Amino acid sequence: MSKEIDYLNPALPRNLRRVAMPVVDATSATLNGYGMLVDDPHACQVEIVQWPAAGSRPIDPGTGDEAGTTEGTFVSEWRGDILYGRNEAVGGNYVLAYAREPDDAREDSATVPERMLIWHANYHPDGGQLFFPLDRRPFHVPLALPGDDITPEKFVCFRFDGRQGLYIHPNIWHEGVFTLDGTQRFFDKQGAVHARVSVEFASEFGCLLEAAITRD
Repeated sequence: MSKEIDYLNPALPRNLRRVAMPVVDATSATLNGYGMLVDDPHACQVEIVQWPAAGSRPIDPGTGDEAGTTEGTFVSEWRGDILYGRNEAVGGNYVLAYAREPDDAREDSATVPERMLIWHANYHPDGGQLFFPLDRRPFHVPLALPGDDITPEKFVCFRFDGRQGLYIHPNIWHEGVFTLDGTQRFFDKQGAVHARVSVEFASEFGCLLEAAITRD
């Protein structure tokens, strides 16, 4: 059994190597397989995955997928060099990324973040997830296609202009939504079971994922 992850105090070692993610514009074509752009969050249906059978007998039809969805506000907030996430839909609080070497990152820094260093990602096997920007500002989202044979090199950082939201399919690797500066709010809707499978880049691969923050 894996130990519970301390999302607010990841205790990362110094001088981890960095794996650069390509940064691409989010379009219907580039998001193919990952999810889709969303114009109307109320018209977006979240996929719910039926509970898996433990033995040879199948789950009864019409059961195992009745937990439905939960929703709330996801807040993405840079405090100095540290990007925090707060997911009110599931009561989660996280350090999403750092703008510099984690040991040197300070909340009182006045430097505008120019990069994000990511230490963790996860996916939800129970359902999809919707993020819709309430403040209509640009944001980034790192994603990777399904598979527990995940490696850092499989991640792509998608760049959104803030006019549309993102829906990701079940089992898509992600780590919340990343505002480019300040604080940004997102409407979040996801499976209520909230099962989570994680990868920790520092402990598993000796690295951090890196992407430049592009504001143009």
